Amino acid sequence: MTCLNWASIFDSIDREMSQPLRAHLAANISWVNDVQARLTGIPAPPFQEAERAAAVKALLAEAGLSVEIDKAGNVIGELRGVNEKEIIIVAAHLDTVFPAGTDVKVHREGTRMSAPGISDNGAGLAALLALARAMHSAHLKPQRTVLFVADVGEEGEGNLRGMRALVEAYRARLKAVVVLDGSGTDHVTTKALASRRLEALITGPGGHSWSDFGMPNPINALVRGSVRFINTKVPATPRTTFNIGQMEGGTSVNSVPHEARLKVDIRSESEDELARLEAALRESIAAGVRDEMESARDRSKGKLEWKVELLGSRPGGELKADSALLAALRAADDFVGNQSRVERSSTDANIPLSLGIDAIAIGAGGSGGGAHSLQEWYDSAGRELGLKRALLTVLGISGITEEKSR
Repeated sequence: MTCLNWASIFDSIDREMSQPLRAHLAANISWVNDVQARLTGIPAPPFQEAERAAAVKALLAEAGLSVEIDKAGNVIGELRGVNEKEIIIVAAHLDTVFPAGTDVKVHREGTRMSAPGISDNGAGLAALLALARAMHSAHLKPQRTVLFVADVGEEGEGNLRGMRALVEAYRARLKAVVVLDGSGTDHVTTKALASRRLEALITGPGGHSWSDFGMPNPINALVRGSVRFINTKVPATPRTTFNIGQMEGGTSVNSVPHEARLKVDIRSESEDELARLEAALRESIAAGVRDEMESARDRSKGKLEWKVELLGSRPGGELKADSALLAALRAADDFVGNQSRVERSSTDANIPLSLGIDAIAIGAGGSGGGAHSLQEWYDSAGRELGLKRALLTVLGISGITEEKSR
């Protein structure tokens, strides 16, 4: 499939479908922006995506697709192809990193919108809906069945549960996955960055800050262990990172806490480095507990216990250089006059890539910044190029019938 004349194919698609597709995309940019703002304004904390999922389901149904929500919570809209035994998934994740109670009201000024989650992944969800509407409005009949999916559990401790469920359900028929994640058109993720999320928990008897002063303190032990861990050396190559993202414990300022915990994200281009960092965390926490017990004045009221548990693991993987999906993306880039670099990242594409299934993750157009922060923003200028790039990639890998179905 990589030897196909993509320029000729896209010329044919563009010429035959130019009126419905171009007209639809151009005329509906304001609709896409409005949908992005609307969906971003619906909170979708980890494991609480149901309200946003219901809104996406309604919009996919309005686009003319047959829609269902699976047991995992994924919204699946089907555009049936000539060959129902082969499936292409186009996916954008529903969830955000922000906890319940976060103000997600969207502020708009011209083409710029700001709100937590507006780009990651408000941009991807809006593009998913735009592509579904464009293909249906043009009466396209793909060769392969295309599933437009808004999936759950991409962020944090979601552990890619939505994409895992999709791949498990459709693996026998799944030929490629196109993930729409964030904004931009300057990159394509073809390499899956492996990562692990871990939680360290230290428990003790607890007590009063005055009368029980000197007894083993779980927070003290956690701090001692954390200091050891953050001094762990990591290589520049293979690139390896760690982050202590959460630390919790205690019930009041005048109480010796009965427990303390922290959550750590470790990532690396090397599985060996991941294993080394996980071992370093365990050793550091054990040392922190040991040091706290040795320095305690009063050990008669109990001792400290500790454990480190795996919250989630994202596998690595890499798209083959001769992949038909990558060829379709590159041809789409050439056709719309775009240049994009290959990068490694942690996305929903990790799951199919780890299993040898063709997958990429791309931005949905426009530009954005401040991801995972309260200052997140998105600018829709240039959005149409990103939408057309994504659409041509999907059409290239799914194929279309020679004649439009009316």
